[in-house]
Amino acid sequence: MNCPVVTGPFGLGAALAERELAGLLRSRIATDGASGGRLRVAGRDYLNFSANDYLGLADHPAIKAAFKAGIERYGAGSGASPLVTGYSRAHQELEETLAEWLGVEAVLLFNCGFSANQAVLKALLGKEHLLWQDKLNHASLQEMGSQLPCKMKRFGHNDMAALERQLEPNRGLIVSEGVFSMDGDQAPWTELATLAARSGNWLMIDDAHGLGVLGPGGRGTLAAQGINPARVHIQMGTFGKALGVAGAFVGGSRELVEYLVNFARHYVYSTHMPAAQACAVSKSIELVRAADDARAHLGQLIARFRQGAQALGWQLGASDTPIQPLLVGESSAALQLAERLRDRGVWAGAIRPPTVPVGTARLRITLSAAHSEQDVDRLLDALGASPAATTVEEACHG
Repeated sequence: MNCPVVTGPFGLGAALAERELAGLLRSRIATDGASGGRLRVAGRDYLNFSANDYLGLADHPAIKAAFKAGIERYGAGSGASPLVTGYSRAHQELEETLAEWLGVEAVLLFNCGFSANQAVLKALLGKEHLLWQDKLNHASLQEMGSQLPCKMKRFGHNDMAALERQLEPNRGLIVSEGVFSMDGDQAPWTELATLAARSGNWLMIDDAHGLGVLGPGGRGTLAAQGINPARVHIQMGTFGKALGVAGAFVGGSRELVEYLVNFARHYVYSTHMPAAQACAVSKSIELVRAADDARAHLGQLIARFRQGAQALGWQLGASDTPIQPLLVGESSAALQLAERLRDRGVWAGAIRPPTVPVGTARLRITLSAAHSEQDVDRLLDALGASPAATTVEEACHG
């Protein structure tokens, strides 16, 4: 890195140099074409085990056709915020479809999951409230929680006894994820719902990585665990993972949605997602609801990968979802392993601090219904050509 020296109050170059020295500097790599089970970078094709396209829908012809038809009808952009003229019939129909699919009274659309999560916390929580978060919740939740006037308490990952000790009656909001984005495991939603009801606090799920993949009809983590959606006051999900498009939503009671329409600044003051995008998401939901065969195939691939990786001596996280953390330990070792895989035509991203705790760097391997058994075997062959890590200290949940 050759960063020019920048004078002034911010010390940008020094911060970048420090991160580079620690082996944690991030950079972007431009890809060509669609990002699914395959990836093209700098003229070379790779098997892609880094995308969140769990059902292989990001390049689906029916979704692309719906997007194109939406552009013809509504244009390329929405033109305004949703409270001006940016709210179309396509947005309304998507909200109604989502509400029916997920069993909630109403839904509100957002441009991305980051803004949806932050909008909810900022709109609901004041200085008189408490916020309880799993310590492995997404950065959007952790960041906003630390900035609000309310008091935030973090409990150990999926530690319901610790959460119960922290709870105070009728004081605020408990937030956890359906599927944790870096570990791939699930939160215990029966216990969470019981604790929330017993304490009189509200409960919120971030189901970005469970929606479409888990449960009957792909309805997500709550459906997979047999939880009545009425027991969870707020559902957040995204369209950029298993649904293969982009955007997000918040679902719950009609009163909640009406409140957010009036008080959620991320919604009120942002140009709305294009109506054509809403058309594409509606088509994607139609496909997801009928994708039982794809979900079954994905489950078989997950089992095949886990069995093969463990036989090779690699340490995996406790995940039965498409997110399979292959635990390495040190950042440099994770980067070196990712590079060796790329040399063999396999793309798997190295995840390092601060995204994960120090000493728990990993390859975040994501499987897709677009992969075949032969693709998984090729990944395993590439891993077999690299020495497996022998020790990782409490890599996932330390």
